[in-house]
Amino acid sequence: MKRRDFFKKGTKAAVAAGVVPIIASSCATAKDIVDDRKKDKWYHLGSGKKGIPERKKTETYDVAVIGGGAAGICAAVASARNGSLTVLVQDRPVLGGNASSEMRVHLNGVNNINGKAERETGIIEELLLHNRFENEQESFPVFDHVMYDFVVREPNLTLMVNTQAVEAVMEGNKIKSAKCWQATTETLFTINASIFIDCSGDGLLGASAGAAYRTGREGKAEFNETYAPDEPDGWQMGATLLMSSKDMGRPMTYNPPSYAIKYTHEGAHPRRHFKWFKDGIWWIEVGSKGDIIADAEKNRHKLMGYLHGVWDYIKNSGNFPEAENLALDWVGSLPSRRESRRFIGDYIVSEKDMTGYKHFEDAVAFGGWSLDEHNPGGIENISEPPSYFHYHFKKIYEFPFRSLYSKNVSNLMFAGRNVSQTHIALSSSRIMATCALMGQAVGTAATICNKRNILPREVANNHIKELQEQLLRDDAFIPKRPAMDPKDLARKASLIFGSTTLLGDAKNLLNGMSRDIDGAINHWQSDGLNAELQLEWETPVQLSTVELKCDTNVKRNIMMRKDSKNDDLYGNHVPKELLKSLSLEARVNGKWKDLGAIENNRTRLIKFKFNQLKTTAVRVNLKETYGAENVKLFEIRCYA
Repeated sequence: MKRRDFFKKGTKAAVAAGVVPIIASSCATAKDIVDDRKKDKWYHLGSGKKGIPERKKTETYDVAVIGGGAAGICAAVASARNGSLTVLVQDRPVLGGNASSEMRVHLNGVNNINGKAERETGIIEELLLHNRFENEQESFPVFDHVMYDFVVREPNLTLMVNTQAVEAVMEGNKIKSAKCWQATTETLFTINASIFIDCSGDGLLGASAGAAYRTGREGKAEFNETYAPDEPDGWQMGATLLMSSKDMGRPMTYNPPSYAIKYTHEGAHPRRHFKWFKDGIWWIEVGSKGDIIADAEKNRHKLMGYLHGVWDYIKNSGNFPEAENLALDWVGSLPSRRESRRFIGDYIVSEKDMTGYKHFEDAVAFGGWSLDEHNPGGIENISEPPSYFHYHFKKIYEFPFRSLYSKNVSNLMFAGRNVSQTHIALSSSRIMATCALMGQAVGTAATICNKRNILPREVANNHIKELQEQLLRDDAFIPKRPAMDPKDLARKASLIFGSTTLLGDAKNLLNGMSRDIDGAINHWQSDGLNAELQLEWETPVQLSTVELKCDTNVKRNIMMRKDSKNDDLYGNHVPKELLKSLSLEARVNGKWKDLGAIENNRTRLIKFKFNQLKTTAVRVNLKETYGAENVKLFEIRCYA
């Protein structure tokens, strides 16, 4: 079957499904949940009393983040760190979404641009570094707990797991509260907040609020997209169920379960290969041309059948003698979804925005994973390739803030695969680390909304520079957007120099660009360790904070992989370039005063906070890295 014939087949059915009011049909209401406990006949043997359990609670926050994947984690942490009382609502017992132990997808980002990574920094990098320190064994269940620690340690942040936001309570065009059902405690929570951020992927809260959204694929004409189908249709990329196996050192038999679906590979496209099958096969995938959310359980059952059918083929067809000693070590039961709702913002990002590297004045994130449209039929259309094409980018593209808030629900933002973009654009930006950058952007924007008592659209129209400056200060990177924070006193220094210099110039640390990119050197590198960096002011300044951005080699990936790959593109350890030990001094009344020392630094963004003092110079003593012979810095900032 030819590609377009496959897409056109069943078009009438797809159109018919498209007119179903999906919002109404897929959203629960509070009345559907246990709301009246008067018939609950609880007899407590300890007290000898009968009573009615209290299962309703109301809580109020500044910001409510729905969904605890990479985007939701970064949104919630950014919101909390920037001063908003924040709640993170996650419907699973673990955090991480597709990267959790329940699904075990690699937390990919801009993995490969011209043979090098262009890795995301900011909160998502901090999380991945935290995992490198705490999870050397690269265990996915331990990664769950690393992410849990990363979230619950934030003092301004409350985490609610096993809790799903099922309905928005509206006040005009604003969400007043979210009705949330916590399954483990049988409790109906009403969560009030000024700003809501839907990072749940499927976007149930936003849909129940009446936020405009679309599903399926745009036709070529709407956005002039080269890779879109000729006509719009309802197809959405499918969900995948993963598995992994273990070499037992002896022959292992395998008998498929009753629900296995026989797989023969007969007539399969050559690109449906079995490379790296020991760690799972991503094309065990089922999509949908109708309501992919409503079909989720039906598709989950089919995927479990296909998974075991493929493994039966690997083990028992005789075509894979290398599998003789392998046994399934882990099988997923929760499919990893790629696509469902896409909300509509003030701007819809399309293919040409990415391939044309469009510059956005309101850029707040970037991407660079290839355009990667999967065969929507998935494993049920094996004659077609599993992925139709990879359009590989030569550099990173920008993602605008106007695509991260709803055009018609005024206090709703979103981050992740449900943002305002076309199907083809989604095929790139759906990658988790890219979604995480969006999350940090909206979490930071939420705090601006609360501090100024404004809504997201006003941030876009009147305060976008404030948002961008805060993101850059917090170590996010925005292409072609140097930091220009007027409050940064380092920019007013009369002199900056290093004790030794191997490469770059100490003045680069004040140019606002926090990585080497597009052929430009934006760092200073010492010649050897026990190096010093010094700033001087002609007139004394009041200081209480010094911030540094050191090197973590963003040209190399550090996400956890099941194959624990360690080469020029992937690293499975703490980056050796990371600065480990350093101290800070200030010159006060002509004498150097110690302001603090860090012996086991674990982040690229390093902060010294101290009691405010008047000084004419600061000196950073750079003592030790995690293995590199020299230390490299990209930025220094100073604040009163």
